Amino acid sequence: MPVLICVLSAAFILWVLAGYPLFLGLLTRFFEKPFLREYSPRAVSVILPVYNGERWVRTKLESILGLDYPRDLVQIIVVSDGSTDRTDDLVREFAGQRVELVRVPQGGKALALNAGMARAHGEILFFTDVRQALEKDSLRRLVECFADPSIGVVSGELVIRKGGSTEEADIGLYWRYEKWIRKHQSRLGSVPGATGSIYAMRRSLARPLPAATLNDDMHLPLSALFAGCRVVFQGEAKAYDYPAALGSEFLRKVRTLAGVYQVIAAFPGLLSPLSPIWIHFISHKAGRLLLPHAMIAIAASSFYLPGPWAWMTLVGQGAFYALAALDPWMGALGPLKRLSSLARVFVTMMIAAFLAQSYFFRDAKTMWKTTEVKPAA
Repeated sequence: MPVLICVLSAAFILWVLAGYPLFLGLLTRFFEKPFLREYSPRAVSVILPVYNGERWVRTKLESILGLDYPRDLVQIIVVSDGSTDRTDDLVREFAGQRVELVRVPQGGKALALNAGMARAHGEILFFTDVRQALEKDSLRRLVECFADPSIGVVSGELVIRKGGSTEEADIGLYWRYEKWIRKHQSRLGSVPGATGSIYAMRRSLARPLPAATLNDDMHLPLSALFAGCRVVFQGEAKAYDYPAALGSEFLRKVRTLAGVYQVIAAFPGLLSPLSPIWIHFISHKAGRLLLPHAMIAIAASSFYLPGPWAWMTLVGQGAFYALAALDPWMGALGPLKRLSSLARVFVTMMIAAFLAQSYFFRDAKTMWKTTEVKPAA
């Protein structure tokens, strides 16, 4: 039995991390589902939720106003979620450019988005966050996908600028890996979510979010998916962000993975073979939640393996975890630092996945923390 547990756990980890992406790449060669893309301007409501965003909001609004899109078709709604800094005053400076400020009592991002959606009148809702700069043609690229009536939600691509440390570079590598998976899921039909800082959807498909929603960029797209529409990835629509420190990325990952538990409760059909994306959701999203448990199972079962196999597996695991633990004290350069940084990022993400279970024992609102980035990178 210990051998079986160890083998099955290792096979599961290999499937989630490598087997499933390879499977995706193979499927897209034979079963790709293209869709119509044709630019035709449509009325768009931009919804920008902000909490204490004075550091970023002016630059963000200038980015939105600088989009290559007919200005008379764009409604810009900034929802201040009980901001206590100069955010509201800075937004009011743009009143002459038809930027609407909606101030609501602090209640979290979901309620702020609901307030914005209630004020929106455009055919398309464009959701974005305060920190990320937008490529000038990003909105055009998103809108052109709605020429296909089967498309309900279009996600853009978040580009992480190059970091100044190996740790930040490895987080960027992880993000590129995630985008590769989303791109191929989209080519097969639909992705199970969108990029929170740059995505658009038909207003007719939008539904109010529950107050404690952690992942609006999954909840809203999945509501469109279960209404019979596709959720696709448009990599030509880009937003840019600065790299986050590993500690800050860790807190964000705990929140987003906890949000997957929420999504499963809200859309249990995701786990059914009748769902058009069930294999992708289980292998990608749900699989990530189970990875730390598989790693614990391997560690525990290794003690009971026969003969030298026990020592081989235990020493291998011990070396891997030791490498991750020693990473902060490694030199800045060299192949060993490269390996230790990757190990540390991976272990950190696994701990985040394990701690995401705390969602069942705490108020979801306490999981929201400001992501710290390094603009000077």
